[in-house]
Order: sequence, then C-alpha cells, then structure tokens
Amino acid sequence: MLKPFLESDRKEAGCDEVGRGCLCGPVVAAAVILPSDYANAFINDSKKLTKSNRTHLVKEIKSAAIAWSIAEATVEEIDHINILQASFLAMSRAIVGLNVQPDHLLIDGNRFKSQLTIPYSCIVKGDGKFASIAAASILAKVYRDDLMEKLALQYPGYGWEKNAGYPTKAHREGIIKLGLTPIHRKSFRHLPDQLNIEF
Repeated sequence: MLKPFLESDRKEAGCDEVGRGCLCGPVVAAAVILPSDYANAFINDSKKLTKSNRTHLVKEIKSAAIAWSIAEATVEEIDHINILQASFLAMSRAIVGLNVQPDHLLIDGNRFKSQLTIPYSCIVKGDGKFASIAAASILAKVYRDDLMEKLALQYPGYGWEKNAGYPTKAHREGIIKLGLTPIHRKSFRHLPDQLNIEF
C-alpha cells in the first residue's frame, strides 16, 4: 500500500507527467488531491499496472478525489522551451486546473520549476511511494495513451496505438518509410542514424 500523505494536516496534490521520452505528441501531466484517509491497494505507479487496471482505476480515482486535473504542453511548446521545461509547464497547468487549492505539492522526480507560489516537495520515484502521485500518473497515462490511439488513426503506420509515441522499432521504421508527421517533436533525435537520412 502506498503512503496516503507526506503530512496529514494539509491538502496535498500529487503531480506527475507522462510522455517525456516520446518522439511525438504532447507531454501530459495530472494533479490529484486525495482524502488523507484514502486507501486503495491497487493504486501504484502506472507503468506497473495493466491497461485494463489503469482504465478501471481512472473512474475510481476521479470519484474518490477531492480534486483532479489533467493538462498538456504541446509539441510546439516542447520544441520551443525543451522537454524538461514543457513537463514543468504541463504540471503547472494541471495544478492550476484543480478546483480546490492545495496546501502543498508532491512532485514526482528530483526537480520542479514553476511560477506558482504553492510549496512543494520533489520525491524521486514518487509514483511508487505516494498514492496521490501514483493516481496522477494513472490519469495522465490513460489520457495520453487514449490520445495517441486516436492520433494513430489520423497518422497510421507508426504504431502509436501500441507504442504511444515512444521510440520503438515499429515507430522508427514508420519514420524511415513515411517521414515525420506534424506532431513529431522536431527538437528530438528520431533515428540513431538520422543525420544520414533525409526526410
């Protein structure tokens, strides 16, 4: 069972993002405030859960949460300010989108940068330690995976319905055969030998 809070006497919002390592599509973040007495043994780091379990937990999380929010940073923003800053931007947008103001933020990872004035704690591998961060990772991943499945219908041939935009063999082969799409991140290196390939 993951920890329900860092400190019990405040409203803590767990925050996480998904899609930093993808070659295309937005980076997506979520923020979740859970009741301090909330307990669910099935909530864990989204990467450790099956797709069906994540989908089921989304409904549970949204129902149980005091507040939740999902936000994006676009491909254009990623290319303009870099993926790390875009991840911070998406998390900040998710936090601002909460309809309840948190007292403290639990950020997955080792650093965070924002213009928000809410105090925060960075927690390495926090999605495997705190329920609110894990819940945020689940919401963000299910949202982004669904988005990439829809985009795969618009841009077939890259396997996004399975790889969600990550640099798998099928995705790289699609790039070699079809070239880049408008939602590929131009600031990313798409192929190991891409300097020798013209798109």
